[in-house]
Amino acid sequence: MKGIQIRDSEPGDWASIEALYPAAFPDEDLLPVLRDLFQETPPVLSLVAIIESSVVGHVIFTPGHVAGNNENEKVALLAPLAVTPARQRTGIGSALVHDGFQRLRNAGVAHAYVLGDPAYYSRFGFEPETHVMPPYPLPTEWREAWQSTSLLDAERPSKGKLCLPQSWLQPALWTP
Repeated sequence: MKGIQIRDSEPGDWASIEALYPAAFPDEDLLPVLRDLFQETPPVLSLVAIIESSVVGHVIFTPGHVAGNNENEKVALLAPLAVTPARQRTGIGSALVHDGFQRLRNAGVAHAYVLGDPAYYSRFGFEPETHVMPPYPLPTEWREAWQSTSLLDAERPSKGKLCLPQSWLQPALWTP
């Protein structure tokens, strides 16, 4: 996308990020989990999309591993992803995801997981995930929303549970 810059988020971006999520998701309060994620060790991959000096999009990739599989294999959870409403459907979200995927590949991350709209995330190679379970059981109507994609030439884990930092271990984040 022309005129867009993707870069690591910086402390000076926080006010813009805090304004972005309530605008993009007025029915969800994602700010508490965002604040927690920014404090995680190892750190999350937090990227912003900038157009004309303004933050217009943001994404986080949280590192994790799959219990019951090769626990040394790096994986990541893509969430949350937001684009300012006035700029949605212009390629900003796609630019953030693609840039994030490249950075994850460079860091040796083999697989990414997401809980999101299959129609949207399938464009990035995500497919329904049935072998690796999320941290909490999902409602039946959300089963197709739990998805994964391979980032490296690596076999997908055949079983296990996605292990994530404490910030994601809140049952309310995994239920309607």
